Amino acid sequence: LVAWTVARLGLSNLFGPLAWYVVTVVLALAVHAFVTLPIILRVFAQASPREFAKDMRPALLTAFGTDSSSATLPVTMDCAEDAGCSRRSSRFVLPLGATINMDGTALYEAVAVVFLFQAYGISLSFTQLLIVAITATLAAIGAAGIPSAGLVTMVIVVEAVNSSLGSGPTLPLAAVGLILGIDRILDMCRTTVNVWGDAVGARVITRIAPD
Repeated sequence: LVAWTVARLGLSNLFGPLAWYVVTVVLALAVHAFVTLPIILRVFAQASPREFAKDMRPALLTAFGTDSSSATLPVTMDCAEDAGCSRRSSRFVLPLGATINMDGTALYEAVAVVFLFQAYGISLSFTQLLIVAITATLAAIGAAGIPSAGLVTMVIVVEAVNSSLGSGPTLPLAAVGLILGIDRILDMCRTTVNVWGDAVGARVITRIAPD
């Protein structure tokens, strides 16, 4: 896939766009992790984001290293209980979130699909961008908590957008190879955000439905 894509687009034409793609994904994940989720934690759980993140640090580092929400789950549950989450909340929210609450993956898939269409010179309308946002969210819910699962479910998003293009040019599925070579480091980042989002959810539920 990588060889086919590079041969089609040209190696010299990829470095700049790929660099901007990586920067965009990392910045978007950072905004979600350091702005959106802390605000939710502060407002709905009445907890200190700094202290909660400090207590969750072993789980976040494990998520970054293993690149898997499922592999990190035991550590996440232990850290969440130590950080003030109730046992009932942790045992229910975190296993469920490891599969369906992949906010980092949803964000990544939306950015990646738009980038791929732009790389192939295909402009997307507002309606098609809306399709990307909705299908990326649904595809992330169905993604497994294993490394690079988002690349597999991304095919669903690409096919949904292709079907809305009518008789115009469509994006070949092999275009996913364009981002395959740099996906590992981005997958580590989005998995960390996924786990952080799960932990925030468990802390919010603890306050809403305490033991």
